[in-house]
Amino acid sequence: MNQSPRYPVRVYMEDTDAGGIVYYVNYLKFMERARSEWLRSLGIDQQTLLDAGTQLVVYRLSCHYTKPARLDDALDVSADVVSVGRCRMTFEQHVWRENERLCAATVEIACLSAQDLRPMAWPSALKSLM
Repeated sequence: MNQSPRYPVRVYMEDTDAGGIVYYVNYLKFMERARSEWLRSLGIDQQTLLDAGTQLVVYRLSCHYTKPARLDDALDVSADVVSVGRCRMTFEQHVWRENERLCAATVEIACLSAQDLRPMAWPSALKSLM
């Protein structure tokens, strides 16, 4: 699959703990934003999917933290699609500070019907863009 661009994120006070270090769960928020921007780069946004009855949810996640990000750091977050199945997609995601990787994750996304929250195949318009 093609490598996606990196999406910029600035670390604000609200992202950190009392020591000025990014709280671990906020890396997942940064990754969510990168996946949303990846969708936008395809010309699709989350609201359009919801309006069409499709919801994307995190199905499985594995994350490895190697170095901390700190208050005011300028970060970049990648969202690379590594596999696409009938109703799931896997991303490899990384959080970088310059050329230093701080966090790596494998994130599996499931496509669900927004009405009954049951797995559904990717909508054809979205699948053709992937």
